[in-house]
Amino acid sequence: MPLIAETGGINAMIVDATALPEQVADDVVLSAFRSAGQRCSALRLLCLQEDVADRMIEMIIGAAKELRLGDPTRPETHIGPVIDAEAKERLDAHIAKMKREATVLYAGTAPQGLYVAPHVFGLKRVEDLGEEIFGPVLHVVRYKAGELTKVIEAIEATGYGLTFGMHSRIDSDVEKVTNRLQTGNIYVNRNMIGAVVGVQPFGGHGLSGTGPKAGGPNYLLRFATEQVISVNSAAAGGNASLMSLSED
Repeated sequence: MPLIAETGGINAMIVDATALPEQVADDVVLSAFRSAGQRCSALRLLCLQEDVADRMIEMIIGAAKELRLGDPTRPETHIGPVIDAEAKERLDAHIAKMKREATVLYAGTAPQGLYVAPHVFGLKRVEDLGEEIFGPVLHVVRYKAGELTKVIEAIEATGYGLTFGMHSRIDSDVEKVTNRLQTGNIYVNRNMIGAVVGVQPFGGHGLSGTGPKAGGPNYLLRFATEQVISVNSAAAGGNASLMSLSED
């Protein structure tokens, strides 16, 4: 049986100066922190244009502070526990590392148990995030207006290609970015999670996938083996016209 797998990614979102701050804040918080950040499509790396970064970060942090951690069966809960103790240990270790090496923009608090609070860290470069961090941890990089191509190249160089998001009202920039990045799923001016089977077939490229998209038109073909059988009936002295007759 061939292997068909989706293997996660360093899912990035680019936000330029034309984006609507309120919409960005809602979509970033939803993409990075809901489901405890444990969706393969969750936002890990946010690239903000320098001109609007302070305002965007302020709004994102304000929205993150309103999130409630707790029992996921309760309707007022926004963030439940992570999947297991091992996952929590990995996330706690990464958060401790980021507190030493990066700029702490926001550090939430979590109740006892397998809970990890939302965190936001400022990085200097895209390259500073070298692996997927599977939890509610958002990494923010600022870029100058003329550095969009440089940011795209850095994202592409990670080797991952699962999901990507962009908030912009400049169609030419959106087209430039989406044409350049070989990413499985790209979301423009919306959140990056919750792909719908049949509408948004899901799967990635490079380090983020090994086969066709789940829920897409080519998915079942991967499980099939084509076979052609050719029989020369005349070689056995058969009458080819008899083969077309029915049993009736």
